[in-house]
Amino acid sequence: MELTRLIPFLLLCASFVLGGCYWEETEKHPDYLPLDDSEYPYAGLPRLVIETEDFARIRDRETEHRSYFQIYGERQPESEVLALNVHGRGNSSFKMPKYGMKLEFVDKVSLFGMPKSRDWVLVGNFGDKTHLRNYMAFRLSEWLGASYTPRACYVELYLNREYKGLYLLTESVKVAKERVNIPQNDSSFFFEKEGDTKYDDPYIVTNENNIFHIRSPHEASEYSQSLLLDHLNAFERYLSNSGWTTSDITEWVDMESYALYYWVQEFSKNEDGNFSRSIFMTWEKDGPIRFGPLWDFDLAFGNESREDVMPSSEWYIRSYSWNAKIFWVPGVRNQMANYWNENKEKFRALIDSVPVYRTIIERALKNEYKRWPIIGNTENWALKAPYDSYDEAVESMVRWMKERYDWIEGNL
Repeated sequence: MELTRLIPFLLLCASFVLGGCYWEETEKHPDYLPLDDSEYPYAGLPRLVIETEDFARIRDRETEHRSYFQIYGERQPESEVLALNVHGRGNSSFKMPKYGMKLEFVDKVSLFGMPKSRDWVLVGNFGDKTHLRNYMAFRLSEWLGASYTPRACYVELYLNREYKGLYLLTESVKVAKERVNIPQNDSSFFFEKEGDTKYDDPYIVTNENNIFHIRSPHEASEYSQSLLLDHLNAFERYLSNSGWTTSDITEWVDMESYALYYWVQEFSKNEDGNFSRSIFMTWEKDGPIRFGPLWDFDLAFGNESREDVMPSSEWYIRSYSWNAKIFWVPGVRNQMANYWNENKEKFRALIDSVPVYRTIIERALKNEYKRWPIIGNTENWALKAPYDSYDEAVESMVRWMKERYDWIEGNL
């Protein structure tokens, strides 16, 4: 190669050391994925670099795109290039400009010390201007001793050589030894309460028109679907109050898991926690229904898309569907009050921990809000409250949490 042509090439590839270099097309088996961080510099968090085959855009939640993945540190890659499939994920959140993604690796991988798995999730938190709410809910779940809480860490994402922003990388919620640990057979179930507008197969609909997506067993047989449906219908008949005198609620519900689920949802006043969607449960034949793990808290802690959720006063979760009927059962209100009194210092500690969690993402927020300048934006359905600064967004959330804690204390 002539010297005049060689020099630009060497300069281009030398830039990899400082910030990465671009290739004209995706290689079939790349040794590394280029990263250009000249506009969005390293901010103290791991950086995930993903390239879809032929730079295909992620337009829906169904199409899986063959892709490559690599982790970068401050100056260089910190993992080999890994093969995976990527597709969009989320319900209403996928319709946002910054959407979530599902990562399905060819081989099981351990990411940032978390147990090996093929399945991972990138949560965009576009509707949460603090980027803290999902992370806080996970911490509170852990403190309260949940049998499983999705592990998570903050990352920055570069997709197809474009900076996409600050994300929360989490474990995908599924049945596995290190995740939702239940037997994998035709009479053990992991299922999710679905909304009224989105049905994921396989699903069942109870006599009270509650829709549940069966996540495990995978491709549940007609026998399995009928087994679960019959049990949930029987439970709903019990909750109608005709069954109170013939059986105790503990025969139907694991009340420790329910109390944890209820109070995290109620304290945060999670908009989706009113038995709307993203409510996970497990049931093994001849055992009680167990609630959890907790998931999806971007519209919580004072954030909302409907104005009736915003006030820090009034009960919310206990007013809806199964929750309302569970609270009718004699003795349940006292159980829930006792749980709060035994654990309220953990809820208070969450408020005090906000400054600590904020420091984790402080530097990355400069990149995030340069890429997505939405602090004052109210145009998206999930961005109701405008703020003059990130500080104001966090202060507003903390103030709401303190008011919520005090209101519960005064109205228990």
